[in-house]
Amino acid sequence: MSAPLRLGLVGLGSMGRNHLRVIGAHPETTLAAIADPDDAALEAAVVQTGATGFGDPLEMIGSARLDGLVIAAPTTAHVALALAAIDHGLSVLVEKPLAANVDDALAIVHAASRNNVRVQVGHVERYNPAVMEMGRLLREGWLSTIYAVTSRRAGPFPARIRDVGVTVDLGTHDVDMLCWIAGERPVRVYAETAQRIHAGHEDLTFGLMHFPSGATGFLDVDWLTPAKRRSLVALGEEGMFELDYLTQKLTFTRSNVERPLLIGGYATTFTGDVAEIPVQNVEPLRAQLDEFVRVLRTGDRPYVDGEDGLWAVALANALLEAAAQHSPIDLSNLPTRLAAQ
Repeated sequence: MSAPLRLGLVGLGSMGRNHLRVIGAHPETTLAAIADPDDAALEAAVVQTGATGFGDPLEMIGSARLDGLVIAAPTTAHVALALAAIDHGLSVLVEKPLAANVDDALAIVHAASRNNVRVQVGHVERYNPAVMEMGRLLREGWLSTIYAVTSRRAGPFPARIRDVGVTVDLGTHDVDMLCWIAGERPVRVYAETAQRIHAGHEDLTFGLMHFPSGATGFLDVDWLTPAKRRSLVALGEEGMFELDYLTQKLTFTRSNVERPLLIGGYATTFTGDVAEIPVQNVEPLRAQLDEFVRVLRTGDRPYVDGEDGLWAVALANALLEAAAQHSPIDLSNLPTRLAAQ
């Protein structure tokens, strides 16, 4: 077996601590260096892992001998950290969202292309085993035509988030998932937002996405719901998939309009056959790290790469623009803008 990969980690917030745990437990990685401005958090992590600690992440990037870097810092810091790592020839795993805005995300993607290094983006839901199995079944043709995809991502307000709103922080998960399931990018979006308890940004978003095939995507994200909810429904010609990200439960309900359910003698509804799809439970963050190890070993393109992250940021910002203007946003020119060098 090759020597363990020496990884650096920037950020010891909630996601940073999760990355610290999975990197330390992975047989092919060693946590060589950690950077965080919080002295107490940094000291505790250094004692726990034996990694070298840095108060300044740029100093760590420049002086630690690393094979790759995991960036779990606040969103607005992603661009400076990613560009510094790329300039040093380091491939990066950047927590989602890739950046706070399209220009910063473009800067990261273009710098990685110029320096021939890889950018993997932490859209961890793509590595959820229920999502992976649903994707496999979609590729097998269980839904020949997709009519609509509906996603809900809700929970209590996270005190850690100050620099962006719920659309960029959470909604980027869902725009990425909706595009992945539809197999295409939307050509038009619309949204409504609300700000109830967040000091500076929206904390509720309802978004609509229209795809070239005619499929519709709907996302419901908020920081107002007192209990965490993570669900997705993909509806198509042959039936629908229902997925719970938290329990990793996946079901398929087959359309069956030939057999009405009679209630009081009236055929008020039509029910389909429901089957629970077997899914082997895996921690998505560990599966994501497995992919980063593969990318660092082979130099291959990541499963969720910088372009995916760029599109997620662009679509989240388009939803915010639509909400601000109270009108749909046409995205027909977006591919040209995102491809511009």
